[in-house]
Amino acid sequence: MTGSDRRSAIVEHIRNSEIPVSGKTLAAAFDVSRQVIVQDIALIRAAGYDIISTNRGYIINEPHLERRVFKVRHTDEQLEEELNAIVDLGGKVCDVIVNHRVYGRLEAELNITSRRKVAEFIADIKNGKSSPLKNITSDYHYHTVEADSEETLDLIGNMLREKGFLIEA
Repeated sequence: MTGSDRRSAIVEHIRNSEIPVSGKTLAAAFDVSRQVIVQDIALIRAAGYDIISTNRGYIINEPHLERRVFKVRHTDEQLEEELNAIVDLGGKVCDVIVNHRVYGRLEAELNITSRRKVAEFIADIKNGKSSPLKNITSDYHYHTVEADSEETLDLIGNMLREKGFLIEA
């Protein structure tokens, strides 16, 4: 395992733990010395992660994000409008999912968080790199959206409904 892979795994290990994770525990889990863990933590912090050292171990300080899956339908011409509306309200479009009758569930990661990323995505579509995944299911698709609160997700849902994009069960 490379140092970079180990540091990614350390972040996930700390993130997924419900209690602080000691340096000794991390060293044993990754078969390295405690000093290597201390150096890795310094590099992880330098990469922008807010790792906090407590007397019981390491924790990661991340805001808790809420997630919701929205079923939507719109035309290719409305794609940019849909994505911009979601990010404008503080949402992150994590992915696009379609349920194809032959191929089953198909999913693609998007991670669209800003108008700039929307513009880049739309440019890639317009440049013919590919067509939107929704096109194989008569425009029906799902987005997993992350936001800071249920209230923000409610605002996003209401906006999608107002624009006629939201498909309600």
